[in-house]
Formats: sequence, structure tokens, C-alpha cells
Amino acid sequence: MKIYIAADHRGFNLKEKLKLWLTQKGHDVIDCGNDHLDPQDDYVDFGLAIARKLAEDITHSHKPEPALGIGICGSGVGMTIAANRIKGIRAALSTSPDHIKHARENDHVNILALPAEYIDASVARDIVTAFLTTSSRRIPKYIRRSQKLDQISGY
Repeated sequence: MKIYIAADHRGFNLKEKLKLWLTQKGHDVIDCGNDHLDPQDDYVDFGLAIARKLAEDITHSHKPEPALGIGICGSGVGMTIAANRIKGIRAALSTSPDHIKHARENDHVNILALPAEYIDASVARDIVTAFLTTSSRRIPKYIRRSQKLDQISGY
């Protein structure tokens, strides 16, 4: 699976660990930054980077889900807010596998935001595994809700 990943300085170390792990699992991991630890960088830049790349894939692909994204910052909140500014993106912060599974199934989330300062790498791997192995449920009420969100964002 193609996975876009990005982090600011607060999530950089976790991103590097996850990137290596995901690559070892056979995923096509595209690093959208930062490529070095920079205490002055901003989560906004990296949240937008993964969201724009994913939105481009969604727009140009014939697959229902051509890729997914993972954004990491200290709290996960900034990445979520930034990514959700882009049309077609549904980013959600998660701190547990069950939480992201619910978000994937019912809310059709396509970007996972992780809080590097609140979880360790082991928990992050469990959450990412749940994110990548859970599909969106194609039940009419969930589709209807997703379509309403798409109308709001102009998608």
C-alpha cells in the first residue's frame, strides 16, 4: 500500500521509526517531511503536504482508496486540523487501535494523526496496523454522512 507520512520536530523520531517499520512490512512509504530534525518547523506545512499528496492521488486514481496518510506531531491535533483543510481529506487523531478502527469503518478516515508525546512506538505500530487493515464500511448511513461532508468541503 502507498502511505504518505510526515511529521514536525515533535513527531520526527516516531516518524522515522514508523517509516522503517512500514517499509520493512513492504509498504510504499513516501516521506513528505521533514527530512531532518528542525526545532523551528511547523506542523501545518507537513499536515498540508500529506493531505495534498493524498488528495491528488484520490483525484487521479480509479481505485476507491489509492493511498493513506499518517501525520505525526506532538499532540496530533495540529496535523488533524491542517490536513482537514484539504478537500477530500478526512483526518482523525487516534490514541488506540479501537478508536482508529471505528474512524476508518464509520467515518471513512484516510489520514491518521498520531500524538508523539502521548504514545510510544509500540502503541503507534498497533494503531497504524489497525488503520491500514480496516476498511471503510459501505453501509448507506455512513456513505450518506461522508457525502454530506464532501458537499461541505466542495469535493
